[in-house]
Amino acid sequence: MRTRFQISAFLHKQARSLGLFHKKETQMTLTLTTISGSPRGWRVLLGLAFKGLTVEINELKLSENEHKAEPFISLNPRGTVPVLESDGIVIRDSMAILAWLDRKFPQKPLFGSTDLEAAEIWQATMESRQYLRQATADFLTPIFFQGASLDDKGTPKWETLLAASDVMQSEMRFLDTKLSDGRDFLVGDNPSAADAVSWTEIRLVQRASETKPDLMTELGFAELANTFDRLEAWKQRVFERRGVEATMPGHW
Repeated sequence: MRTRFQISAFLHKQARSLGLFHKKETQMTLTLTTISGSPRGWRVLLGLAFKGLTVEINELKLSENEHKAEPFISLNPRGTVPVLESDGIVIRDSMAILAWLDRKFPQKPLFGSTDLEAAEIWQATMESRQYLRQATADFLTPIFFQGASLDDKGTPKWETLLAASDVMQSEMRFLDTKLSDGRDFLVGDNPSAADAVSWTEIRLVQRASETKPDLMTELGFAELANTFDRLEAWKQRVFERRGVEATMPGHW
C-alpha cells in the first residue's frame, strides 16, 4: 500500500522532534512519489532539504513493482521515479524537478545566482548525472541485486566487477580532486544541485561497505576515507546540513 506523509516524519523520529522542514504558510503543497533508496528520488529530497522546503512523500514498494502498475503508471507512463506533483503540475524527471524547484522557490538556489555559477553547477551536475550515476549502477547492481560475492573470484563475473570497481574509484577520485580547491561543496561554499546528485551516489557506495564489508574490502574500498579524504569530509558536511538526515532511506 502506498503511503503519503511529511518528509519531517520521514524515517526518523529524531528529524520530527528537531522540527525539520517546517512548512511555511505561503508554500504550495508539493508531493513527491519515489522509491526508498532510489538515487534519482533521493537527489530531489536533498534538493528540497537544501532549500528548506516541505514535501509530502508518496513511497512506492519496489518489491511489488508499484511503479509499473496503476495508479502510478497513469501518472508516469514510463514507470520511473521520481514524480513531483503540485497544484496540477506533474514533473517526472529528477533534473526537471530540481530546475523547477529553483525557479518556483528561488531562495537558496540550487543552480547558482550568476551566469558563471549556473554554468559551473550545471556542468558538474550533468557530469555526475552521466558518468558517476553510470559508474555506481554498473558497480552496485551486481552487489545489491545480483548476489555478487567472494565466491565469484576467478570467474568472468568477478572480472567484470573488478572493472566496474576501477571505474567507480576513478569517478570518486575525480570528485576528490574537484574538492581540492578548498571550497566546502562541489561548486562553492553552499550546497547545490551538483552536491544533491553526487552525494547520493557516494552514500550508496558507503552503504555497500556497511552491508558487504568483506566483499568491498577485497574490491579495494576498505580505506576510502584515507584514500579520498576530501571526499569523505565533503560527504560528512553534506550529511550535517539541516534536513539531510531525514532523507535517509527507511529500509536501511
